[in-house]
Amino acid sequence: MDADLKQHKRSEEISTPLLQGNPGEQFPRARFLRLPHILGLLALGAAVVLFALIAEDVATTDPLTLTDVQISNWLHAHTTPKLTTFFLLISQLHSSLIVLAVSVTICVWLWAKKLRHWIFILALSVGGGMLLNVLLKSVFARTRPQFDNPILILNTFSFPSGHTMLATVFYGTLCVLAISRVRAWRWCACAIGFAVTMILLVGFSRMYLGAHYLTDVLGAMAEGLAWIAFSLLAIDAIRYRRRRKHAS
Repeated sequence: MDADLKQHKRSEEISTPLLQGNPGEQFPRARFLRLPHILGLLALGAAVVLFALIAEDVATTDPLTLTDVQISNWLHAHTTPKLTTFFLLISQLHSSLIVLAVSVTICVWLWAKKLRHWIFILALSVGGGMLLNVLLKSVFARTRPQFDNPILILNTFSFPSGHTMLATVFYGTLCVLAISRVRAWRWCACAIGFAVTMILLVGFSRMYLGAHYLTDVLGAMAEGLAWIAFSLLAIDAIRYRRRRKHAS
């Protein structure tokens, strides 16, 4: 009974709005930002800066892009049939259609568990992240790696990697959800470790298959982290405004 009460109190703390104050005030006093929101703002700022630095190198063809080509050529020269089959499977399992289908299934589960606000967070993270990635690809219009005997033939743009971005927002959002629902740090560590492993695996699979450069993958990870932070903060801010409106 005590454990259930503690879990309920912890859930309330995690889902508390960004700013604390009197809901009846026209301009509520912001006493402090809770730790999750401070971390979210820091993560958003750091990820945006990292993406901007990578994007600047890509746009101006800085020396880092030469390293891109060297790594791509090395990976392509060291492919093996078994690894190619494995990474093709990883890539196919993280296509847009499959990730969307799994996300919808998870949303149904969240609805049944009465975690309604997480449905909006997951929808904004995954759906909005996909649209953002399409926009950024059009802006940078970077061509994909070129090989005489490519494993994959793709006609879309390269930067940032769509598969990596999708894996980042999908696993990253589920990781935050898991951390918000469990108390034991070992399970939090497992959630983080699993999310990081899957994101890195998807990103490397795209490099191995010759679909993307290293900077495409790194840029997509930074983009995804920034979008997760934005989605969490945005939904929380909307919930806070709604509570203020109902309380006034």
